Amino acid sequence: MIGYVKKGILLMRITNQSTDNKGNVYVIQDIPGTKIGTPKINIIGATQFGNLKVLLPENSQIILSPTYVITTLRQKLKDYTIRDYLLLTGDPAIIGVACSIVSDITNGKYNLLKWDKQERRYYPVEIDLYNKG
Repeated sequence: MIGYVKKGILLMRITNQSTDNKGNVYVIQDIPGTKIGTPKINIIGATQFGNLKVLLPENSQIILSPTYVITTLRQKLKDYTIRDYLLLTGDPAIIGVACSIVSDITNGKYNLLKWDKQERRYYPVEIDLYNKG
């Protein structure tokens, strides 16, 4: 099943088909509780889309050290390709920065994983900010 949602210049393609050629799933911020061995949520379902790579620790604060956060995200996302996914976890401001960096790298075309509470699974969402096809 493939569906399209258009919001202004944003075009999202939603599909429930998994990819044959797995990339990476970039977890923007580690899940709270992970440090002590009891994460609040289980993100293991995201592994069907690729290998999990955590970008920042759970206690990262952009307000206290924006340079560290931005530099770390740039360095860890430098190899992001359009077959990879972002798992939007953590501080919304950090999520915004990560999406901006990836958009810069891919000219506005990237993938997210969206959690569906009712179906209890992740769905891939393709973002094409400039609708270039």
